[in-house]
Amino acid sequence: MTTFARLLRPASAPIRRWVLTAFPRPPSGGIDYDHPVGDPGLFGPSSVTWRMHSDFCGMLAGGLCALYLQLLHPRALAGVWDHSNFREDLVGRLRRTTAFVGATTYAPTSEAQALIGHVRMIHSHVRGVDEAGAPYAADDPDLLTWVHVSEMSSFLAGYRAYGPKAVTPRVADAYLDETRRVAEALGARDVPGSVADMDAYIAQVLPTLVFGERSHVVLDVLRRLDLPVPMAGLSRDLFLHAGAALLPDWAATLLQRTDSDLRKARLARGALRGMAPLFRVALTEGVASRSCRRVGVDPALLAHWPPMPE
Repeated sequence: MTTFARLLRPASAPIRRWVLTAFPRPPSGGIDYDHPVGDPGLFGPSSVTWRMHSDFCGMLAGGLCALYLQLLHPRALAGVWDHSNFREDLVGRLRRTTAFVGATTYAPTSEAQALIGHVRMIHSHVRGVDEAGAPYAADDPDLLTWVHVSEMSSFLAGYRAYGPKAVTPRVADAYLDETRRVAEALGARDVPGSVADMDAYIAQVLPTLVFGERSHVVLDVLRRLDLPVPMAGLSRDLFLHAGAALLPDWAATLLQRTDSDLRKARLARGALRGMAPLFRVALTEGVASRSCRRVGVDPALLAHWPPMPE
């Protein structure tokens, strides 16, 4: 542990309790991240994904940013509207998404594949019509691609804003190329594997995005998110605004973000950047570290990008 980390350790204890209260570890009998020894999972320790997904602040803010983006897609929103209890348990939905991303990133191969199969089974039953009366299906390959892109683009933006290392274009492209394997396993198609491809894809989808009546309702629920932690309102506002700070300009415009909203986002971005080192010191024994030990490598390697191929 560095001298800087030792100095931060006492102040990091409340943050560790905050995180474990908001996102409790699964009960025993869940995924075993320690066995089988040597199993690298879907990505492994040489991946950019293991590093990027180990940063709590970037991932949580990015996940909230992705929720903002997803409520702009009428068919993606319709699935949530018709087939979830988001009004009563938006925290539960956020926890399940977090658990899925964590498991598909770090779990042993068979566990990750089983979880993907389980989600595919759930998707096969999610059908309906959106706000405009157009049919949707959760296993529609194009819809799956949008959900994936909204998440990965947000996680990438979250790491760039709150993570400990600069993200080069080559690292960003490697991240998108790696993570598309999960989207493809879920049934997505034509998944962007580089930043250039992602930008082109978003430009193609953009004319179909709408900030409709349902979007307003879900946004209001999101703004009243009740985290089961001390200072819940302050915690919520910090991360919600820090997530909104990641929104691309086109999304901020569609969401009708006001000058006051933008100002709060800038303040939250600065505050979370300042707090991020405390989170990193507090959260050293999560699934990323356990998975490193499972494959016999030092978790400290996550502090450095892997070698990039020429």
